[in-house]
Amino acid sequence: MCRFDSCGYKCMKACPINRSGEECINIGEDNYPVFNEGLCIGCGICSKACEKLGFNAISVVNLPKELEENPIHRYGKNQFALYRLPIPKKRLVTGLIGPNGVGKTTVLNIISGSLRPNTGVFERKVSWDTIIERFKGTELQDYLERLSGKGLRIGYKPQHVDLIPKMWKGRVRNLLESHGDYAKVAERLDMGSMLEKDVKTLSGGELQLLAIAAVLSKDNDFYFFDEPSSYLDVKQRLMVAREIRSLAGNSEVMVVEHDLAILDYLSDHVHILYGRPGVFGVVSNPYGVRVGINAYLEGYVKEENVRFREKPITFSGRAHVSEKEGRFLDFPGFEKNFETFRLKTEGGEVHGGEVIGVVGPNSTGKTTFIRMLTGEIEPDRGKSLGKLKLSYKPQRLVLGEDEGDAKVMDYMEQEVGGKTKETDFKRILSLLGIERNMEKKMKSLSGGELQAVFISCALGKDHEILLLDEPSAFLDVEQRLRMARIVRSHVEGKEISCFVVDHDLQVVDSVSDRIMVFEGERGKEGLGNRPCSMKEGMNSFLRKLGMTFRRDPQTGRARANKPGSQKDIEQKNKGEFYYV
Repeated sequence: MCRFDSCGYKCMKACPINRSGEECINIGEDNYPVFNEGLCIGCGICSKACEKLGFNAISVVNLPKELEENPIHRYGKNQFALYRLPIPKKRLVTGLIGPNGVGKTTVLNIISGSLRPNTGVFERKVSWDTIIERFKGTELQDYLERLSGKGLRIGYKPQHVDLIPKMWKGRVRNLLESHGDYAKVAERLDMGSMLEKDVKTLSGGELQLLAIAAVLSKDNDFYFFDEPSSYLDVKQRLMVAREIRSLAGNSEVMVVEHDLAILDYLSDHVHILYGRPGVFGVVSNPYGVRVGINAYLEGYVKEENVRFREKPITFSGRAHVSEKEGRFLDFPGFEKNFETFRLKTEGGEVHGGEVIGVVGPNSTGKTTFIRMLTGEIEPDRGKSLGKLKLSYKPQRLVLGEDEGDAKVMDYMEQEVGGKTKETDFKRILSLLGIERNMEKKMKSLSGGELQAVFISCALGKDHEILLLDEPSAFLDVEQRLRMARIVRSHVEGKEISCFVVDHDLQVVDSVSDRIMVFEGERGKEGLGNRPCSMKEGMNSFLRKLGMTFRRDPQTGRARANKPGSQKDIEQKNKGEFYYV
């Protein structure tokens, strides 16, 4: 965060170009320093000077030589730049994979026609003729000509489904009716129990299904899905993936997804996006889906000789602890009867330094269970843990009316007080990538950035019990594993207890000691079973879904076996539904 009023423009004084008499860095109209990229030699001295003062406001990046060209789009002077575009393929599903902040949503906005690329010229509007000329003779030329002539029917499922209740009122059925012939789509997505619900009462998973169904109900030439698996349970994710794949027979499809098993399952080929989050992003050439995902995890684009991560991401699992020494507390069993839904959960015990993973289908009571633990919902039987200090990260990332305009720094200070200045908490902010966003307004954050803020606030509050409801939603692959490591370190270091509800099986595997499995009939009845070992719980959970997962031999990541495949049959015969 730039504090020119405190540092006296230390960057300008440190810059060797400025000291030689030229103006590489000068003061802009808003009093913030402005960098002349034509004069900048990329020495990084200004960045180091800023870092020594503890502000970390400057990122100086020397782009690879082959990218010394005009970007496809730039948001403004010294602002984020996107290089290259993916190539839409007819009758195929194109996947986009990469960390948050390197331009995946910008790509979707450009390819869908929501954002006209400016080829780096942001002082004036660039004509479509100029844009198309740049891609003359490439596979993108024909597509951009169709897009510019508004000859494409576009369906776009946005990332932020939490905003739907603010934009739409009334019943789900009425909303879907306004989008087209929804009946068959709603039936295939098993939405029967939610059609008569008011939109404002929907859970995160129901909002996601509503958004997806609305897009699928219209006949389009090109479909875009920005993180379609967020909030959905494992079965729903595969169900949605099958629906998306079925579109490719007649339409073009592009998907951004961070659940690698789902991206692998639904995509035909992928483009890797790499760069410096918030600074620049580069779109790679297309790869076959398995090769592309593994190249992303390796952090190396071989054909372009670009390494964008120091160490590969690997998934080797962890040694799960079946039971910690010493009892920390017993948590009660609950019963709760609503008008149309009945929930019963078994009690159990949770130990200091232990994480209980919570898995199961959506609408079977997992979030209700967590909210009964906190006391937000009063059970018919059982008592909350209200006498203990609790910290709760809710499922839906909703800001109050006045909170959206608050700066991230001010919001966090209000939530956790002086913790924002403590070394350990600053480390969490750095690992989750929040430090660079401290001067931004909360309402301007992406889904992943907002999730990171909510998780950090939950970790920063004084507590004996930590409750995290779907913390992986909107986080990218690296952030998800980093979050899992942070939570484990936090829980073990402070010897507190933690419940984590999540649908990314890799996250559950990485963070949990034991697991609590929910089952039942969606929207009607739920049963939460007593915590058990990871092996017992995951096999029980996946057996009921009729699904098996295996490890990729190269990276160790989770891959869903196709139903009826040799590997699927082999694992089912052995009773090994999960790669423990």
